[in-house]
Amino acid sequence: MNLDEFAFFNRQLAEMLRSGLPLEGALRQLSETLRDGALREELRSFEADLARGTPLAEAVGRRRFPELFVRLVRVGAQGGDLPGLLTLLADYYQRRHSLGARLQAVLVYPALVLAAAIALSLYFLWFHHHVLSRVAEGLLGQLWRPAGTPLLWLPVVWLVALGLTALGLGLWPATRRWLRWRLPAFREAHLAQLAAALHLLLARGGHLDEALALLAELEGSSPAGRELARWRQRLAAGAGRIEEFATPSRTFPRLFLWLVARAGSDLAGGFRRAAELYQQRAQHRIEMLLHAALPVAVLVLGLLILIQLSVSMNVVVQFLHAMMTPLTD
Repeated sequence: MNLDEFAFFNRQLAEMLRSGLPLEGALRQLSETLRDGALREELRSFEADLARGTPLAEAVGRRRFPELFVRLVRVGAQGGDLPGLLTLLADYYQRRHSLGARLQAVLVYPALVLAAAIALSLYFLWFHHHVLSRVAEGLLGQLWRPAGTPLLWLPVVWLVALGLTALGLGLWPATRRWLRWRLPAFREAHLAQLAAALHLLLARGGHLDEALALLAELEGSSPAGRELARWRQRLAAGAGRIEEFATPSRTFPRLFLWLVARAGSDLAGGFRRAAELYQQRAQHRIEMLLHAALPVAVLVLGLLILIQLSVSMNVVVQFLHAMMTPLTD
């Protein structure tokens, strides 16, 4: 689901509810303004369920909305402040979309460089075989001894193998989860998202154990999922403070835990401050990567062009040498 569109939906729905519009009518109007897609169909089905008298908590659970949204809407409905909670959700999903778009931009440069490098290597390979070699063979006949062809194939093989490896890693969920916690910008962005989700769950009166259970379930077997499960075990064993149930930790940095612990009993506020700080750190790292990606891409392409040109020039030199040899003999 498009997070930017989903954030817009949450914000607009909150404003409509504040203006006194019933939930069913607000959902109907919003579904009419959205373009065709998964979100529009879900809203129509959601509105139809509510019109048939289905309770909100049950109706929202039937739809393919994010699990965090479903849980918090149920909390908001029980607490009587659904517009306020939807506004918080809109901010949360907007921040997630912003960070996600920046992280995708970081990956675009290497992908474009890789595609351009493969295309360039294939062009030089074609030029070598169908232009230089054929011309030289036609003019010199048996005197022509081609060389350097394996060097032309090596960049193509390496680049295609690198592209297939990157594609495989990107399509494999387990690898994506592993890389998310190994690459600094991605790691800090995910820490910011986890902290923001915990803030949302706790700020509306949720219990810490339930919030940890939900996020551990959503994270699955990722490092954060296993760490949050350990937090729950320590909570159940009687650890009450963040310093007791969250340390030692290999997944969450000391700064993250210190920010939460500094808030004392206000864990929601502590997670909010951690989310803000790690959001800023992730944005800073992403900006640094974006500024570094362009010169690195130019350098890599320049080196590839130099390698390919050197091989092609070697063919030209061989051709000239073969032409000059009969004259000197």
